[in-house]
Amino acid sequence: MGDFSDNQRRITFFSKKSTTCPVCDTEFFREDLLSGRGRLIAGPLTMELRRLYEPSKKYGAVYPLIYPITVCPSCLYAAYPDDFLRPSDSALPVLSAQISERKKYMESLFPDLSFVDNRRLEEGIASYILAMMCYEHFDKDFAPTFKMGLSALRAAWLSLDLQTVTGDESWNLLARHLYRKARFLYLRAVELEQKAKEVFSRQKNMGPDLDKNYGYDGVLYLAGILDYRYGPRENKEQRIASLKKAKQIVARIFGMGRASKNKPQVLLDNARDIYDAMRAELKEMGVEGD
Repeated sequence: MGDFSDNQRRITFFSKKSTTCPVCDTEFFREDLLSGRGRLIAGPLTMELRRLYEPSKKYGAVYPLIYPITVCPSCLYAAYPDDFLRPSDSALPVLSAQISERKKYMESLFPDLSFVDNRRLEEGIASYILAMMCYEHFDKDFAPTFKMGLSALRAAWLSLDLQTVTGDESWNLLARHLYRKARFLYLRAVELEQKAKEVFSRQKNMGPDLDKNYGYDGVLYLAGILDYRYGPRENKEQRIASLKKAKQIVARIFGMGRASKNKPQVLLDNARDIYDAMRAELKEMGVEGD
C-alpha cells in the first residue's frame, strides 16, 4: 500500500464545520488540501489533460485529486461536494439499501480503508469508485453518466500513481479496467447530451483535472482519445467503427481545421494530433478519406 510522509497534516486540514450524511445521518469532517507555500509545483500537462505535479523538498509528493469527493466514513456514500447533500429523492432508498454492498466491495480492494484519517492514494481511488457506484442511482438532472466517467478517469490516474509508488502491477490492471469504464461512460455521456437525454454541458466545471476547466470541448476530446487508446482492437471491423466515431467526435473541437480563438491552444493542438493518429491508423487498415 502507498503511504505519505509525516508532512501529511501540513498538506491538508479538516473542516471545522461538520457535514451530515443524507443517507445515514452520520456527522463527519471533510478533509481538504491546503494551498500555497510551495505545496503544489505544477509540472507538464498530459495528453489526457491531467496536470502532473513535481514533489517538493518540504512536502514531498502531493496528489490533489485525492480530495474532491466527499465520502461518508460510516456508510461510504460518496458524491461531488455540490451534490453530496442533495441526492435524488429516488436515490436515497437505494443508497441506503446498498451500504453493505459498498462496504463489502471496498474491503475486497482496500482492506485497511479509512475516511476518518488522512487520505492516502488508496482512499482517493476508493472515493471515485464509490462515487461511480452512487451516481448510478442519481437522476439525469445531475448528469450522472458524465460524473461517473470523470470519476473513472481520475481513479485510473490515481491507480497508476499507486502502481508507481508501490511497484505493484495489480494497480496497473485496475487502472486499465477504469480507463475502459471511463471510455464507455464518456462516449455515452456525449451520446446522451446530443440526444438531450442527459445534459452535462450545464455543469460548472467539467475538468478533467482541478487546475483548468476544459469544458464541453474537453469532454469531446477525452471521449475521442479514450476511445482511441482503450477502444476495441481485437476485431478489425469494430476497431474501424470505433475509430470513425471517435474521429468525428474529435473533429468537432477544431471544426475540421477552423480553429477557434476561444478554445485553448493546447486542446486544439492535442485534438489535431489525436485526429491525425486516428486517420493514419484507419488508412493503414485500408480506410481512406477524412
